[in-house]
Amino acid sequence: MKKGNFRLGCDIGGTFTDFVLVDSETGNIHAHKCLTTPDDPSDAVAEGMAALSKAVPGMAADTTEFIHGTTLVINAIIERKGAVTGLITTKGFKDVLELGREIRYDAYDIFSEYPQPLVSRELRLEVDERIASDGRVLTALDTESVTRALAELQKKGIESLAVCLINSYENPAHEDRIREMVQSKAPDLFLSTSFEVLPQIREYERTSTTVTNAYVKPITARYLAKLTDRLSSLGFDGTIYIMLSSGGITTIETARDFPVRIIESGPTAAVIASQYYGRKFDIKDMFCFDMGGTTAKSCLIQKGNAGLVSTFEVGRVQRFKKGSGLPIQVPVVDLMEIGAGGGSIAKISKMGLLQVGPESAGAAPGPVCYGQGGEDPTVTDADLVLGYLDPDYFLGGTMALDKAAAEKAIAEKIAGPLNTSMVTAAFGIHDLINETMAAAAKTHIAEKGGNPNVVTISAFGGAGPVHAFGLARKIGAPKILVPPLAGVGSALGFFMAPVAFDLSRSHRKNLDDADFTEIEDLFESLQKEGVAALGSAVQPDDVIFERTLMMRFVGQGAETDLPIGQKPFNEWEKTEIRALFDTAYKRLYGRTYPDNQIEFVTFKVRAGLPPRPFHLPRPAGAGTTLEESIKGRRPAFSLIEKDFIPFTVYDRTRLFPGAEFSGPAIIEERESTIVVGEAARVRIDDHGFVWITMD
Repeated sequence: MKKGNFRLGCDIGGTFTDFVLVDSETGNIHAHKCLTTPDDPSDAVAEGMAALSKAVPGMAADTTEFIHGTTLVINAIIERKGAVTGLITTKGFKDVLELGREIRYDAYDIFSEYPQPLVSRELRLEVDERIASDGRVLTALDTESVTRALAELQKKGIESLAVCLINSYENPAHEDRIREMVQSKAPDLFLSTSFEVLPQIREYERTSTTVTNAYVKPITARYLAKLTDRLSSLGFDGTIYIMLSSGGITTIETARDFPVRIIESGPTAAVIASQYYGRKFDIKDMFCFDMGGTTAKSCLIQKGNAGLVSTFEVGRVQRFKKGSGLPIQVPVVDLMEIGAGGGSIAKISKMGLLQVGPESAGAAPGPVCYGQGGEDPTVTDADLVLGYLDPDYFLGGTMALDKAAAEKAIAEKIAGPLNTSMVTAAFGIHDLINETMAAAAKTHIAEKGGNPNVVTISAFGGAGPVHAFGLARKIGAPKILVPPLAGVGSALGFFMAPVAFDLSRSHRKNLDDADFTEIEDLFESLQKEGVAALGSAVQPDDVIFERTLMMRFVGQGAETDLPIGQKPFNEWEKTEIRALFDTAYKRLYGRTYPDNQIEFVTFKVRAGLPPRPFHLPRPAGAGTTLEESIKGRRPAFSLIEKDFIPFTVYDRTRLFPGAEFSGPAIIEERESTIVVGEAARVRIDDHGFVWITMD
């Protein structure tokens, strides 16, 4: 392999840390998977790079890019392990985090709970100032009140500060002044201002997003600094990129300033990979199914594009109930959590029924079969007992699984209380998680206007290929696609993601009164910020910009996104914008209202570099006949017969292009296992993808 030609993807999940090393010139790939080290995630990074160095000596020094996705930020929010954070806001707005939208997420639950704000009430202080919605200064900033508030918050031991003033998205002068004062009086304090984090309308979402950014900023900065030092000590001196929730990758400096942008960095990469495969094979409706050790997430990809949403929630009190979490208003791939993961714990609920998740055994102690002290049975334990996993070939044989311990835990904690057999209890765990995911998947697909009976499921993650067949049967999907290296699909997806950053700014203006030259100046300002966010080494002429308008009828509460291409805005006619809006609105809602006035609300820009070519190498195809690829046969539980039947076990690395066979079959590779029931047929294509056609 050529010196200095490697790119390394690293995805730190809740249970496993995945690595993919790619030679950009030859396309050769090396993959590795190891347990995550929750106390210090960089330990797993060092362990993985050491393992890769044995396969590719000197790879650390010869790697030019390290592309990283992490669950650190979202875990810090969910587990409430962020920094002690203060909030400075306009007089009269300190309780906006608790007032929210004053909407009950469950109208019939009188005991419904809501997430506690990340900033407690005594750390939310007000200052005298007021800016109107059009940017006019109504009340000048009282700097004395800022000085008092800052001093009081420092006495209370805050480590990070959020500043969110009313209507600052139109005029940031007061926030800029507070930033100058903080940098002068408390230079060691981590600071997040709403104009930098989210200069958009909707006070509650803007405050929540800014506070979240401040809450995780210190822990993210420390982690990224430690990761940089750790990589340097291993001999790496290339560029570090971080995966964004929006599907792009960005510099480590931008990720450190805006950690709220990397909350969904890991799961997003699997969607980017699935989107790439959907375009490659011209699949109209692809359902990305990524099931790891902690959670299972999905995304419907239509016509080769995964949708983006501008608002999502984290830390929900009720896992699957919208409105029960903290709102984050940043661009994010339209992911949906549809179930638990391999490490999700099975237990008996208060009603005496079987329940799986949401608690997870994680990497430490992990499932019972890992032999690390876990006592509660998990989905992985059930999959092992049912014969889907080989206890002697987990992670390619580098990690032995204790099947007897898994059987004992399921028998004692699930089968006994339910007065049933151990095997029936294990099947109940497996089937329940499939049923939970199927119900959520059907809802997600229907909400996006799709049909589960025509989607192709693309399975990712260590547990995704194990459960994809059961999921497909329950939702009626006709095909399953399992790409090469599916078990490390997110780490592989990093190489398909563009270097890109999304920016936005609200500026409400009626179409009839709008000054298009002023709007063009706003777009150009956003584009300059975008170039800066991509890094100092980027040449402005190389950057590609995508512009989007967010518009609505005057008085309406929701906006419609209108991509507008690259034409300078002052060259547009107002009639053209009106026609664009009416066409999009009619497509979405069936009709429009041409006599009603419309207004601009927010202007968005995506700044990105041209996509870099990435090609999966063709499989070596060590085998030439099916018999050569068969490892043996073992009994596994049939979802159709509800009993153990013989499954033929294949070595995926020895399956050759054009190979075809019918289930029941188990296809093993180092990073994951594919389970195919008897009512399906398998085909291997020229690129090594496994295509499963349901009968």
